[in-house]
Amino acid sequence: MPIPTLTPTLLKKLISILLLTLLPGLAMATEQPASAPLFAATLSDLDDKPVALANYRGKPLVVNFWARWCAPCRAEIPELNAFRDSQKGKIEVLGIGIEDKAEPAKAFAKTYAITYPVFVAKEKGIPLMQALGNTKGGLPFTQFIDRNGNIVHTKLGLLKKADLDAAGDMLLKR
Repeated sequence: MPIPTLTPTLLKKLISILLLTLLPGLAMATEQPASAPLFAATLSDLDDKPVALANYRGKPLVVNFWARWCAPCRAEIPELNAFRDSQKGKIEVLGIGIEDKAEPAKAFAKTYAITYPVFVAKEKGIPLMQALGNTKGGLPFTQFIDRNGNIVHTKLGLLKKADLDAAGDMLLKR
């Protein structure tokens, strides 16, 4: 049996078949964004009441993991406050404390005048960070998540104004 000649028509048919076999897999991969563990989590607010983070789905987010003992975490709080204020509700900032109890986190948030929503992760903190890609467990750890739940940028270490501005532009364009 002779091998068919690869004509433009045959090539188009082969590409169509290839795309049809690949597209269902691609669609499935995009249905489950990498931020799914975040939106599946229920953490405690500073009054130790449970809050489902699914409440924040559909909004552009800056999600910042911190701890009271972390000096860079404390240093970036003024930038996060200023960024949230500058966004006027277009982008929400969430702070997730790698803390065991709400009361010390509440005192910390008051001392550092945190103006964005703060949650206490308790035993879920390290596993949640790891599920979101922070395999080293380092702090501070920040993710920028668009309104579709896609993580558009991740930063391990101290955030600066330029980081927030650049990521903010990415979040608002999506």
